[in-house]
Amino acid sequence: MNKVFLIGNLTRDPELRETPSGVPMCRFAIAVQRPYSSQDGERQTDFFECTAWRGLGETIARYTKKGKKVAVSGSIQIRNYEDNQGTRRTAVDVIVQDCEFLSPRDSEGFDDVADAPRQSAPRKKPTLQAMDDDSDIPF
Repeated sequence: MNKVFLIGNLTRDPELRETPSGVPMCRFAIAVQRPYSSQDGERQTDFFECTAWRGLGETIARYTKKGKKVAVSGSIQIRNYEDNQGTRRTAVDVIVQDCEFLSPRDSEGFDDVADAPRQSAPRKKPTLQAMDDDSDIPF
């Protein structure tokens, strides 16, 4: 079974791209603190590259940005490639299958994203009208 669960903060704004066939793909990275401290008292952090596809990727790109806390679940994918200098490299990616946004929303109910409306019309409180006629009440 290949399953991973991570909770961390985005280290950069998500990048939304499309494959040549038009499938949306979102790439982002999260920083996850280890649950223990080193001998000098500092907590170590691991950085994970993540990829989300289709609608999930579009949602992540729209509603998150650098610094936001997310929980992701998915699978680990290891790929080998050759860099520009001809050196063989290995990359480890998390293929995201589910994502929950954990950062609190701002006061208007939106995650702090650029396309959210910045000003909303003030809501009117409903007004109640007093009824003086008690003749319709059967008791």
